[in-house]
Amino acid sequence: MSENKDPHVTGSGDSVVGGAKFVYDFTEGNKDLKDLLGGKGANLAEMTNLGLPVPPGFTITTEACKTYLESGAEPAALRDEVSAHLDALEEQMGKKLGQADNPLLVSVRSGAKFSMPGMMDTVLNIGLSDKSVQGLAKQAGDERFAWDSYRRLIQMFGKTVLGVDGELFEDALDSAKAAKKVTVDTELEAADLKKLVTKFKKIVKTEAGRDFPQDPREQMDLAIHAVFDSWNTDRAKLYRRQERIPHDLGTAVNVCSMVFGNLGPDSGTGVAFTRDPASGHQGVYGDYLQNAQGEDVVAGIRNTVPLADLEKIDKKSYDQLMQIMETLENHYKDLCDIEFTIERGQLWMLQTRVGKRTAGAAFRIATQLVDQGLIDEAEALQRVTGAQLAQLMFPRFDEDTKVETVGRGIAASPGAAVGKAVFDSYTAVKWSRSGEKVILVRRETNPDDLDGMIAAEGILTSRGGKTSHAAVVARGMGKTCVCGAEELEVDTKRRRMTVPGGSVVEEGDLISIDGSSGKVYLGEVPVVPSPVVEYFEGRMHAGAQDADELVEAVHRIMAFADRKRRLRVRANADNAEDALRARRFGAQGIGLCRTEHMFLGDRRELVERLILADTEAEREESLKELLPLQKQDFMELFSAMDGLPVTIRLLDPPLHEFLPDITELSVRVALAESRQEPHENELRLLQAVHRLHEQNPMLGLRGVRLGLVIPGLFTMQVRAIAEAAAERKSAKGDPRAEIMIPLVGTVQELEIVREEADQVVAEVEAATGTELKLAIGTMIELPRAALTAGQIAEAAEFFSFGTNDLTQTVWGFSRDDVEASFFTAYLEKGIFGVSPFETIDKDGVGSLVKLAAEAGRATRPDLKLGVCGEHGGDPESVHFFHEVGLDYVSCSPFRIPVARLEAGRAASSSKGSDHR
Repeated sequence: MSENKDPHVTGSGDSVVGGAKFVYDFTEGNKDLKDLLGGKGANLAEMTNLGLPVPPGFTITTEACKTYLESGAEPAALRDEVSAHLDALEEQMGKKLGQADNPLLVSVRSGAKFSMPGMMDTVLNIGLSDKSVQGLAKQAGDERFAWDSYRRLIQMFGKTVLGVDGELFEDALDSAKAAKKVTVDTELEAADLKKLVTKFKKIVKTEAGRDFPQDPREQMDLAIHAVFDSWNTDRAKLYRRQERIPHDLGTAVNVCSMVFGNLGPDSGTGVAFTRDPASGHQGVYGDYLQNAQGEDVVAGIRNTVPLADLEKIDKKSYDQLMQIMETLENHYKDLCDIEFTIERGQLWMLQTRVGKRTAGAAFRIATQLVDQGLIDEAEALQRVTGAQLAQLMFPRFDEDTKVETVGRGIAASPGAAVGKAVFDSYTAVKWSRSGEKVILVRRETNPDDLDGMIAAEGILTSRGGKTSHAAVVARGMGKTCVCGAEELEVDTKRRRMTVPGGSVVEEGDLISIDGSSGKVYLGEVPVVPSPVVEYFEGRMHAGAQDADELVEAVHRIMAFADRKRRLRVRANADNAEDALRARRFGAQGIGLCRTEHMFLGDRRELVERLILADTEAEREESLKELLPLQKQDFMELFSAMDGLPVTIRLLDPPLHEFLPDITELSVRVALAESRQEPHENELRLLQAVHRLHEQNPMLGLRGVRLGLVIPGLFTMQVRAIAEAAAERKSAKGDPRAEIMIPLVGTVQELEIVREEADQVVAEVEAATGTELKLAIGTMIELPRAALTAGQIAEAAEFFSFGTNDLTQTVWGFSRDDVEASFFTAYLEKGIFGVSPFETIDKDGVGSLVKLAAEAGRATRPDLKLGVCGEHGGDPESVHFFHEVGLDYVSCSPFRIPVARLEAGRAASSSKGSDHR
């Protein structure tokens, strides 16, 4: 038996015995081998297996790429494997790669596990040379086509493989069209293209320092290496960081026999979607371009016709395509994005993948597929994300506002974006970093524009359709985009845009674009709340006759999530208004009420007096004033959250937040002394502030430490909670208060505070004749607390992980300082894939959470576990908290729907798949 290390079946073209297999024929793979064959290769194999018309070819695996990138050289066996598969391909096609009389031409295309549109390299027409171009002309019976294909190869190879500036080729092409007095390249004749090939070869010689290679195998090998290298281009790394795609996956390389869409009017190329990727509606969606190769469509350099027009152009191919699209959607059970070419009436499938879609389309399609019986509820939850739901909650333009509409393009990616017009990526990034909101305006975008697309609020192009680079990338990023606004004349060199009627938009002028309607406006358009937010607020009812179909889809998906999820979702709320809103958004209680927030503003002076009190009498007087205020706060919270748990964190102010500014106070004292004015109180206050001044208040006298140092502070708050609960119960309410002690580092701190709290609660119960069941627990926000959680659980009925502070103390970061100083550099260098304050650091902070949860429950099996840092509303973090067995997450009210959805997705993810 073979000892091949690869678990998959080897094919007839496999020359490797006893080692890793690096090359797979399209007949050998399937759609489940994306890790090995990349998405494109796996899906080409799947279509081949389905009997669809796929040009023959083979895939070089991601393992070969990883070996190449790690060692700087391709695997030793790769060349022989490629040769064996190339020989088999030549035999099947009856042609030899690049031979003079009957040339086989191939494309060399990238294809990673996750779709990265336009980020990596492709080279078409490999095998053409000064000799074989004549053979291609004879083979096709079309000299113009052959020379057009040759100039495309030199242009693409020169830019992609040899690093020649692509604009040099574009300028030469523009000059050729100008000399001929034509506007599109299809109007150039064979003689013109022959001259252009000569110019292109001179450009390569001058810029690359070498001749364009005439050996077809050298072309192919260099192109394969270029695709490998493109995995680590700046734009590819930036895209992966943006989309959170791992950097160690590598790309596969697909070598596919060429089929030609540029053989005349009975040929063409196109991109199709089985449903509208912008809205999710079923129908005929896509773009088609006659007499063109695939790159012409996605680059947006020629405006396409709608896919429906293909029925008039070539009904036979159209009908066959429609049948194939139905087959693929039923097979993949999802929206499919398809690339195809028609060569003289023969339809060929070049690619399919699960298509990127807008947030609204994702929700609609998921529910449609459930209704069609193609997927179940668990799988539907895997087809949407919390990030998409958050997009749907953003405001949209007020359509009733009278504003000047200056153009309309294709609604490629929805949203309401307002910003200053900028005409290149560099300016977009520069202005954005200065705090400006910008709209990136281009004729068409290309992969080099990625920086600017990320920085911009939205993207506007005058060329291209729903399948152009701008549209596909914007949809993937959830960025507002309007494409193909042909009536707008974009002049990037003069940094201006001319609109119908002759008005000019200069760089820096404010414009608004609506990615849902495709409209472009001058100036700023006001926004109104999203209907999805209105639904969560209870102002729009799903199921009503006039309900928005998007709202209906969101309602159904949220119902799926609520049925599936194990994690409960609470809110971080400090007042009754926030609590009521959170409850409308689906909160199942309050996971964090920060009592120090109740004393900012007008009440700050009361806490200041308490902290600075010199005598017991002064301290008692301050506490006496604070008690009724606190009691009223808690009464309002208990009323808003009646019947649901309310976790109240006792006072945890970093001391500097409640003390006068030391510099300002020093100046006041100095001025009073210089004017010989009375300043005894200011001087006394300054002395106290000096005494309490801390170099790092976040690690100073705060939390439980403050409660232990200032007698009566925590007992006053516990009394206010107990009295409010008792009063609420007497009014037939159902208060469910939980008292949380902050910043505990050792069980002894918690035991002292707990003993005092239990005594106060007993006193209130005796005085009111009311039984109060007030749970007492603690925040786990210090590494020592996590490491000694088993001990702390002896005195705590619940833990709530304060992951904001835990992240700061584990990493040694001061969040207020480091995010502005070096986080950008850390993200750019790949040290962080994402800020640890945004998504939990599973390896470090997450390990402590897991350890503390396990140790706490080992001591107290019924220990309730939650999290109340802002990680509680982060989609990826919610999945982690589900995995480690927490009972609930708590987050700001606006993020509650996102947390609910992600909790449902986490619970059903074992049945789902990754639809990145």
